[in-house]
Order: sequence, then structure tokens, then C-alpha cells
Amino acid sequence: MTTELFRLTDRAAVVTGAGRGIGAAAAVTLAEAGTDVVISSRTEADLRKVAAEVEKAGRRAIVVPADLNDLTAVAGLAEAAREAFGRLDVVVNNVGGTYPRAFLDTTPDFLERAFHFNVSTAHALTRAAVPLLLEDGGGAVVNISSTMGRIAGRGYLAYGTAKAALAHYTRLAARDLAPRIRVNAIAVGSVATSALELVLGDDELRRRMEEGTPLRRIGSAEEIAATVLYLASAAGGYVTGRVLEVDGGLQEPNLDLGIDDL
Repeated sequence: MTTELFRLTDRAAVVTGAGRGIGAAAAVTLAEAGTDVVISSRTEADLRKVAAEVEKAGRRAIVVPADLNDLTAVAGLAEAAREAFGRLDVVVNNVGGTYPRAFLDTTPDFLERAFHFNVSTAHALTRAAVPLLLEDGGGAVVNISSTMGRIAGRGYLAYGTAKAALAHYTRLAARDLAPRIRVNAIAVGSVATSALELVLGDDELRRRMEEGTPLRRIGSAEEIAATVLYLASAAGGYVTGRVLEVDGGLQEPNLDLGIDDL
């Protein structure tokens, strides 16, 4: 059956930024498909809630509270998977993000920190994971990028540049690691997570964002998690080096932040 291609029975994964939002949904979805997971973010209480959902799905969750800006800490998650589960098959580089800033307020240091948090962390974990992925014949890496890495909007210089870099990192890493390890990314649009709390709590802002999206709604974390599952499983077994756009059809920003330098 074709649906069996989406099963990941007795596999092991690492998901970063897994305390809330897309990372949490990805961890639970992978567990429902048969995967044990190492989950990591700053806040242990959030991770414990996600771990409970993983365990409801009948899988094991290893909680690793950490500051994932620390490249040693993020790289160590690969070994945590091997110690706990004896293997590693899937890596989801979800941690990232950067606050919008006007151009003249975007210092070189701010730009470098955005690159570090969105790209260097993904590379540190992926690099540490490769030997373990190869031990069981290969595996899959899924990077969470953004539609702002493809389209232009005021205020997104640091965030958009970092996410564009992550998208091209995906293409380059896929070429380096083929044929045994597949590397793909998801360019995410506006999704109902804590990152959109300001918009979701304001009826007018939400209406404007929805009207600016061709599908006329904000996406869900579960929709992104379903795409993660596709790319991580045999269902996506002939896909590598691709950035899937899961963004409601955006071709331009769907909300003006009111940031103006000049």
C-alpha cells in the first residue's frame, strides 16, 4: 500500500526547536509514524508536554533542554539519539528565526547572529549526524526555511538572507551527501505558531494577513509536520536537494510591518 511509504517504524529522529509550534508538531507526527525522537529547545516544561504526546503515540522521547545557539550543544543531539535509541535516521533542523528590523538598525553583528542561528546550527547538527545516519544505510535531513528566503519585504533583511542561505545550503548539502542521505527543506509561509502571537491576537491584522494570502488563511503547524513526514519517509525517497514551498501560494509578503527606513 502506498500509505505504508509514510511509515517510519522503529526509526529515530532529532527535532530541534521542538518545544512548540512546527517543531513540536513534527516530533509528534514522526512519533505517530513510528519514530522515537530526541527533542530539544530552551524550555524543559514545553518539551515535557511534547514528550507526553510522543509517548501517547507509543514511542519514546528524550528531552534535552539546551540553548541551541551553542553549536556544541546542538551537535551533541546526534550522539544523544545514538545513546538512547542505538541509531539515527532523521534530522529536522527547525530551530531558527530572527526578529524583523529596519535596514539601518540591522547591524553586521545582528546579521551574523541571524546566520548563526538559522544556518550554522543546522550545519553543526547535520555534520554530527552524518556518520550515524550512514551506519544504518542512510537517512533524511529536513531543514525548515521560509518563504521570506524567496520573496522581498521590508524589515526582513537578516531573516530572509539567513533563510535563503539555508535553502541553498540544502541544495549544496544534498549534492555532497547523495546518494545515501537525502537533504530537503520546507519554505514555510505564515503558520499559526507563537511567532505569530501578535497577529493572531489582533482580528484586523489577522484579516489583512489572510486576505494577502492566495489561499485566504494562515497555515497550521500540522500541515508543515505532514510535509516533514513526507520528506523524511520513503514517500519522499526520490526527492533530494529540493525546497518545498508550503506557504498558501505567496508571491509577495502578506502583511506590511510598517518598517520604513527612508
